[in-house]
Amino acid sequence: MSLLFADSGASLPDGVSPIDVAALIKCYLASIPEPLTTFALYDELKDARVSIDDLKNILKKLPNVNYMTLEFVTALLLRVSRKSALNKMDSCTLAVEFAPLIIWQQGDSGTDLRNHLRFTLKPPPKIVDTTTSTTTWDLLDEDDVDASSQIPLDDGSPPDYGAIEVIQCLIEHHNPIFTDANETVWR
Repeated sequence: MSLLFADSGASLPDGVSPIDVAALIKCYLASIPEPLTTFALYDELKDARVSIDDLKNILKKLPNVNYMTLEFVTALLLRVSRKSALNKMDSCTLAVEFAPLIIWQQGDSGTDLRNHLRFTLKPPPKIVDTTTSTTTWDLLDEDDVDASSQIPLDDGSPPDYGAIEVIQCLIEHHNPIFTDANETVWR
C-alpha cells in the first residue's frame, strides 16, 4: 500500500486483484458499528443530496476520523469511476454497491450487509481440480447444495435510493465537497 500512497498513479502489485481490494474495503465498512456518515446525520444528508454546499456543511459535523475516511473512500471511488469505460463501474454503479455500507439508518441494513459479506467471502465449498477430466455435470452435484439457505439481501426491502443518490453525489462532486484543492492528497 505504501507504493500506492507514494505514487497515486501506481498500479496494484502483481498478484493483487482489484476485486480483492474492493472486497477488503467493503468488509471494513461493513464491520464498523455505525456508518461513516453516522446515524445522527442520516436524514440531513438525504435531504441535502441535491446541494453540494449543504452536503459540504453537513459533512463538517462528522467526527474527524469519519470525515477523513469518507473523503478517502469517495476519492478512491471517483478514481475507479473515471476508468468506467474499462471497468464498467461508473459513479451510479459504485454508489449502488457502496451506499448501503456508508450510509444507513439506525436499525437498518448494517446487520444484513455484514451477514451478506460473511456469506460472499466464505471460501468455496470444495476445490475443483481443473487438470482432471471433471465435467460441468460433476460440479453440479446436488448433495453439495443447501436449498434452505437464503439468498443474501433478498429480504424484500427496497433499495434506499436517497442514500444511493447521496453517495453518487459524493463521488461525482468529490473535490468541491471535500477539498478546495483539485485533488485529495494521498499521504
